[in-house]
Parts: sequence; C-alpha cells; structure tokens
Amino acid sequence: MDTVAINILFEHFNTTKIGVVGDIMLDTYWWGNVDRISPEAPVPVVALQKKEVRVGGAANVALNLRALGAPTTLFAIIGKDAEGIELKDLLESQGIHTHFIQTSETRVTTNKVRVMGRNQQMMRLDHEHTNDLITKEEDELIANFIEFVQKEKPALIVLEDYNKGVLTERVIHTIIDFCKTHGIPTAVDPKQKNFLAYKGCTIFKPNLKEVKEGLKLHVPKVDLANLNQVHAALQENLGHDISFITLSEHGVYYANNKAQKLIPTHIRNISDVSGAGDTVIAVASLTYAATKDMNLAAEIANIAGGLVCELVGTAPIDKQTLQAEVVKLLGK
Repeated sequence: MDTVAINILFEHFNTTKIGVVGDIMLDTYWWGNVDRISPEAPVPVVALQKKEVRVGGAANVALNLRALGAPTTLFAIIGKDAEGIELKDLLESQGIHTHFIQTSETRVTTNKVRVMGRNQQMMRLDHEHTNDLITKEEDELIANFIEFVQKEKPALIVLEDYNKGVLTERVIHTIIDFCKTHGIPTAVDPKQKNFLAYKGCTIFKPNLKEVKEGLKLHVPKVDLANLNQVHAALQENLGHDISFITLSEHGVYYANNKAQKLIPTHIRNISDVSGAGDTVIAVASLTYAATKDMNLAAEIANIAGGLVCELVGTAPIDKQTLQAEVVKLLGK
C-alpha cells in the first residue's frame, strides 16, 4: 500500500459512521508516592498526589474510534449516579454521540479505581453491577438501536462485551440479525459468559486465552496450523465470516474463506497492556468498515495495539502517530 493510499484511508475514517454497543465504565487512577509501610498493617502507604479519570470498556472502544475521526454513537447503560454523569461528560467532551446511553434506576455505573505508586498498580477497587438488563431496558436499547440504524445507516456495528450485563443473549441476537438484514457488518469483542452467543457475526475477535476457555481447546503451539484449527472450531460453533484473534507477544491472526495469516508483533517498549484490546477492535473494525480488506485491517490493528502498550493506563490511539507508523511499516 503506497503512502498516498494510506493517507486517503485515514481521511476516509472521518466519514465512516460506527455504532458501539456494550458495557461502558470509568477507569479511575489515584496516583501517589510510596515511602513507607503502614504501622497499622503490613501494607504500603500511598501519599496521593493526583486523581485521573478515563473512560473504559466499550467507552474506550468508542474513544479510539473517535480519535481516528469516525463519527461514533454509543449504546450502553449507566447508573443514576455521579459516576454516570462524569462518564457521559467525558464522552461528550470527545465528540462521541451519547443520546442513546440509558440511565438505570437499579444499576450503578461501573467504576474501576486503580491505586498507582511508582507507575505500578498496587490495588484495584471495582464498583459495579453485572446482572443482565431487565426486559424494559432491553426493549429501550433495541428500539434505540433500530432507530439509529434506519436513520444513520452506519458502516459497521461493534459489540463490546465486558460481562457487565448489557449484551444479553436477546440483545446480541436481535442486533446481529437486524444488521445482517440491512447488510451492516458486525465486529464482536467477546467475553466468556456469552462467548458462543454471537452466531452469524462478521468479525469475531477474542484473544487466545478467551478462545481456549470458550471452546475448551488445547492449543499446544502458536502457529498457523494450530490457529487454523481454532478458526475451524469457531466457525463450526458461530457460523461467522472472519476470525480475528489477538495473540499477545505473538501478534494477531485472522482467517476467512479466502485467507489465513499470522501477523507477528512489532517490537515495542511495553509499559501497560490495559486497553490494548479496545484499541485493536476499534482500529480493525474501522479499517474493515472503510475498505472491506481484513488483511489490511489486521495489519493496522496490530500496529495500533503495540503503540498503545507503550502508554500507562487506558488511552486512545493517536491518529497522526498511527498514520506515520503505518506509512513506515506498510507503505511502499
């Protein structure tokens, strides 16, 4: 791919509409110094210096899409609480469409509080509800989604599952079936609870650990032959079009009815893998929506995943940095 084509692609991102459905959350960071052990218990004392709040889960996928220029709409549930207001404000400040985010009387906004000392995570406190949506909440989400698709005609829908209850089996099946009827591809980032519920999706993107657990498979070696067997097993269960599996330090793998490829990772100075999966699904989905070229989508997503691992904590990909790196590594 030449430099001109890469630049045209990145410009095209600005008009590629994407919808994201799933579990959104706050990622809260308390940063401080550790100089002593508490006299009350054998634990470090963190002298707090600053508090930082970022978006996580499906919200981080939306943030990555928006960082690349894509008009992005979120479908999710928050609690009627201060954290929900803060999360929605953060999203709106980045230009993400939030008018389909529902407020629940019975749930809290998921908030993961990380205590950081010396650039390392020392503790995490989770405040969340993980029960499935009630029928009334499902009805509202589905109605909003159908309204959005009919009016906006998005290029692709991402289903981002963090096992927090938004993506129920009914929601999953309804959205995928509706998208198939309207010729809209769907990209799925699954978790264990509903791993095999995403039948008929376009792109199925687990990591290798999730595949092993979801299919109860033993993968003795990360190579093309073994991964092709994984793809075959996934297709037998899901009937989907494309498998896209992240392999940590081994890179990424994709397979469809035309090609199978293992793409090795690019060497990076890894600081933190938090949110890397969100970046990978966002970049792969947007590139595929714009090009229908899964090889290119996997290549660019692989580069993006490595870049965000150089940052501490969840953070969106920088468009200019990614574009320059794609030109450097893939350009002719």
